[in-house]
Amino acid sequence: MNKDQGQEHTPAIDDIKEHQLPQVKITLANPLRWVNSYILRGEDGVTIIDPGPRTDSSEQEWMNALEKLAIRFDDIASIVLTHHHPDHYGLAGWFQERSGCQVWMSARAHQEAELMWGESSSMDADLPDLFRRHGMPEVWLQRLSEHLNSFFPQVTPQPAISIIHDDLPFRMGNRIWLPVQTAGHAPGHLSFYHADSGVLLCGDAVLPQISPNVSLLPGSDSDPLALFLAGLSRLRELDVRVAYPGHRHPFTHFRDRIDALLLHHEERLHDIAGMLQLTGGLNAFEVCLALFGDKLGIHQLRFAMCEALAHLVELVDRGLAELGENDNATLYFSVRQSPVS
Repeated sequence: MNKDQGQEHTPAIDDIKEHQLPQVKITLANPLRWVNSYILRGEDGVTIIDPGPRTDSSEQEWMNALEKLAIRFDDIASIVLTHHHPDHYGLAGWFQERSGCQVWMSARAHQEAELMWGESSSMDADLPDLFRRHGMPEVWLQRLSEHLNSFFPQVTPQPAISIIHDDLPFRMGNRIWLPVQTAGHAPGHLSFYHADSGVLLCGDAVLPQISPNVSLLPGSDSDPLALFLAGLSRLRELDVRVAYPGHRHPFTHFRDRIDALLLHHEERLHDIAGMLQLTGGLNAFEVCLALFGDKLGIHQLRFAMCEALAHLVELVDRGLAELGENDNATLYFSVRQSPVS
């Protein structure tokens, strides 16, 4: 969820220009600044990938973009979603209402959208309960439910979903793409690989400069960091010339970026294990503050707390930390004489 400090890379401009995909940047209010929506034109109509959140400003940005690109609503055949987060998923139902298009995502991503945004979602109660058990003070918990519920307007109306199957060829813009499902940042996240050109639409699975948030959430995957690391290893096997991410700019140093992310999380696990050894035990909120500081607003603090929990769970699964209780809060203790090596 933060910027990684690593080796700077100069993009291969010729590669990017050769495979340039039409892109619409939709403004975000959070530190990510914008989400990248990609437009693929084909004989069967226009496909829009990740249209962004529904807000008054994003609707107007799309109206302006469609006019500039000479795209009518009835030209739009498909909305394709890499994952369920509001900044990618949110406008899908809005587009579907206006165009009658199909909206596509993985079955696992749709399941997560229901967990977060469905009519029976209880995340506004379940997440505060989880954070309370792991040491978050009431002053923050009191703000969390309202914060979570503030996202519902960004994903309303919700679309009827058609399912994309992992590893089965999928047609977009007169090209056949291979959907590659990974997890960790978002369950059921899909990237789309075009082998002939080496182009990968990677959503938030791999981002330049930014480390994608990895969150433990109640009712979701039990060890998201392990899944994230496995997904990175799977994506690393692809021969990618240009990666088109959900945020920031297209980039060409795909395998180097994956290696940096893998190292980043191993170093974070090492640091947390060292904290547990030095202190004799911490709750997840204390680990969160040690990693990310105490100056975060509720939006960033939620991601930071979920990411701290994801790393602590992975340490437990590796046998490098163990659970305990103190004053009704869950604590994590070191089980080694030295930090992770």
